[in-house]
Amino acid sequence: MFENLINKLREDRFITLETTPGHEPTIEPIIKKLENLKNIEKLCGFTTTDNPLARLKYNSILASIKLQNRFKKPVIATISMRDRNKIALQSDLLGANDFDIRAILALTGDPAKISDQPNTKGVFEGDSTLLLDIIKCFNAGIDYAGKPFKIRPKKIYPFAVSNAYAKKDTTLAKKFAKKIEHGAVGIITQPVFDVENAKNLLNIFEQTRKNFSNEKAKSELIFGFFPITKLRTAQFLASHVPGINVPSNLVDILYKANKISEEEEFKVGIEFSKNLFKELLKIHPKIHIMTANKFELADEILNNI
Repeated sequence: MFENLINKLREDRFITLETTPGHEPTIEPIIKKLENLKNIEKLCGFTTTDNPLARLKYNSILASIKLQNRFKKPVIATISMRDRNKIALQSDLLGANDFDIRAILALTGDPAKISDQPNTKGVFEGDSTLLLDIIKCFNAGIDYAGKPFKIRPKKIYPFAVSNAYAKKDTTLAKKFAKKIEHGAVGIITQPVFDVENAKNLLNIFEQTRKNFSNEKAKSELIFGFFPITKLRTAQFLASHVPGINVPSNLVDILYKANKISEEEEFKVGIEFSKNLFKELLKIHPKIHIMTANKFELADEILNNI
């Protein structure tokens, strides 16, 4: 299953869909939503988030197990450095391995100070590259302390994330190089909203990848994609989320549509998103769709491909 996922990432069209487990003791609501997806066959797999914004949610690894068993598609489980030390990280990897959860998205994690849980403290024994290094050890049959496992873990495929925009290209190149150096097979960007931005990202990535050899040179860039259907969403991302570039023309057209009606705002936003998705596929058919669990938007986007 995972070998096929990586082959698609390297040689074919690769489209995944993000899922965010809820603040409840079950993943069933997510499963029911996904069961209504008309275009689910066009997806190569899913991801599960790990307490984004430091807000309490259902466990990402357990969610991955249930999604993978239900839909028979590989799931990339996010693991955050914020909440775990080296012991917990490795324990989670061992348990996930037993249930065949073998694609891991390594995140440093949002700061604990913004958590919805009182007086929360972050662990942060390292950034996401520490988890990538731990996975490298597991794939060599040893733990992070160098102790061999009596039973070798099944191969783990590590993914990482990156900004989609920076004032200096060298800043992005350094981030890409760091993740590639530590073994990421795929690097998912924050949402891309502009074709020229996407082309520039891809060019920087490919130039950076040339400095590596063997398996590291096979690392792939994956465009993050977030369909915008509301002016307030575009304005929030443009004003408050670093590492993302929301073009002014998108804000402008949503502003004009918003003056007409909510229906017109949605129509303009989804049309922009559909066209952008098609253009991104032409440039580089490796895309990770994020919809904040509004999976009907994913169906809209995937309808005509």
